[in-house]
Amino acid sequence: MINIIYGTEKLDMTYKLLQSVSVEKQLRRDMNVVIKPNLVVAKPAYEGATTHPEIVEGIIRFLQDFGITKLVIAEGSWVGEKTDRSISCCGYDTLIKRYGIKFIDTKKDKIIKKNAHGLELGVCVTILESDFLINVPVLKGHCQTKITCCLKNLKGCIPDSEKRHYHNIGLHKPIAVLNTILKPNLHVIDGICGDPTFEEGGNPVAANRILIGSDPVLLDSYCARLLGYLPEEIEYIRCAKEYGVGNLYNSNTKIYELQKENRPKVSNQNQSRIVKELTQLIDERNACSACYATLIFALNKIGIKNFNKKTHKSIKIGQGFRNVKSAGIGIGDCTKGCEYNAAGCPPSAIDIINAVDRFK
Repeated sequence: MINIIYGTEKLDMTYKLLQSVSVEKQLRRDMNVVIKPNLVVAKPAYEGATTHPEIVEGIIRFLQDFGITKLVIAEGSWVGEKTDRSISCCGYDTLIKRYGIKFIDTKKDKIIKKNAHGLELGVCVTILESDFLINVPVLKGHCQTKITCCLKNLKGCIPDSEKRHYHNIGLHKPIAVLNTILKPNLHVIDGICGDPTFEEGGNPVAANRILIGSDPVLLDSYCARLLGYLPEEIEYIRCAKEYGVGNLYNSNTKIYELQKENRPKVSNQNQSRIVKELTQLIDERNACSACYATLIFALNKIGIKNFNKKTHKSIKIGQGFRNVKSAGIGIGDCTKGCEYNAAGCPPSAIDIINAVDRFK
């Protein structure tokens, strides 16, 4: 099961999302709870690389309202970046002071060696000793693994020496193995404006959604489709499934959507160069940001040149196309009158790519 909420009020959205899955039933007031965001680099969340602090704040408020007092935020930025810089740049220093939360830099934490599936991996003690672990990744692209979300976000739970080790032996297997050792109780995915092209951000695409679930394989395989990939294209997702970490998304997966009516309309403000190039291919009429973002993800994967080889006509998207007959390709349920349609509200990027492939 995956729950998704739409909107722009990130703190309130997070709180409601936690309520929607009754997280309090899994908690005890004496638990040591660890929150693991993505602070990979010293860039603010609106650039598409790091977890919005408002989402983590919503989690903190929910936990403290329930009576949780042993609460820690733990993270370590990527090799070459100082976690302290990321904490400050991303607004977590203010958050820590406001709520009296302890922060653990996993680069400096003690480690314990764990053996699994033929690998010995060093894992941070703070994470291992937690009673309840909440993983808060960003849904975004990655130059080496295509996407990064729940499974890969746990790389921030190891020291820099282990990160280098992972790259030496190949990222995919150790990421999957790490998820057999560390098993977050909950994953809250920041899908507000992740960069579909690069883990360091810079080309954010506003989707204005947050997702929640307990199965990282299910969530990552679903999110892979949102970015235009089949789950089997992502090696570490396949490995994690084989190791028994979770199950792949399929047509029977239950998706519950909250606040669909509050999906914000598309905004053309602060678009990156790449996004501006892609939007030239789109005829947008009152489109919701979640549907529009998925289209951008798909076009980014197809590429402008490859798309233009298939058709010089723009893609239709938005409520303005309801009950309108039109040639060409339409995106989402609002454009069912188009000659070729990628159905869904929103459709996945995979569905959009398939619609473009069918177009002659």
